[in-house]
Amino acid sequence: QVQLVESGGGSVQPGGSLRLSCAASGSIFSINAMNWYRQAPGKQRELVAVITSGGSTNYADLVKGRFTISRENAKNTVYLQMNSLKSEDTGVYYCRAEVRLHSASPIIAYWGQGTQVTVSS
Repeated sequence: QVQLVESGGGSVQPGGSLRLSCAASGSIFSINAMNWYRQAPGKQRELVAVITSGGSTNYADLVKGRFTISRENAKNTVYLQMNSLKSEDTGVYYCRAEVRLHSASPIIAYWGQGTQVTVSS
């Protein structure tokens, strides 16, 4: 019913940049917070960045100052601009959206399929 489609992943050298996008589609009444997570092989999934419906943001310490999360509410899209990339940033990046399907209904979390980011020399 609700799908999150991610794009923008790829391979870059250390110090490079990438911009990830995640567009939500389907029967959506509203979207509250939208988040970016990442997971490297053999490691737990970790929260990278959060943005509320009003535009308030928060970042993990490891990416603070290098990554920027933003959104376009009219397009149900969230972005993650990643600068000064390090090898430690390598992993699969996942989009998560907190969605209301109907007015006054409980919030349901939906996940994207993930997009691979590889930082290596």
